[in-house]
Amino acid sequence: MKKIKLDDYEKEILDAYEKGEMKSTVTSESDLEKYRSAARETFIKDRRVNIRLSTPDLMDIQERAIEEGIPYQTLIASVLHKYVSGRLIETPSRLTARSTGRAKKLRAG
Repeated sequence: MKKIKLDDYEKEILDAYEKGEMKSTVTSESDLEKYRSAARETFIKDRRVNIRLSTPDLMDIQERAIEEGIPYQTLIASVLHKYVSGRLIETPSRLTARSTGRAKKLRAG
């Protein structure tokens, strides 16, 4: 099992918990229901958005979605959610050439 690296503050908290100096708090059922409701509403997709994409971009998105094993609309929603929440991490594409043939067309001139 991979050991998690803790900073000094986290180690202090863990040590106190393991020594029994810290205990879990009891949360009321009404508080739990409030948290459950907030969590459910966070993930409700209640709005529709229409966007225009170029055919090559849409084809590339669809190919990426196939690689990930998810519908392309889900991929688009996921990318947008990660972007607005500041968690979008760009990595190099696994595609060596665009499936749309755009790279070949550009090279051919």
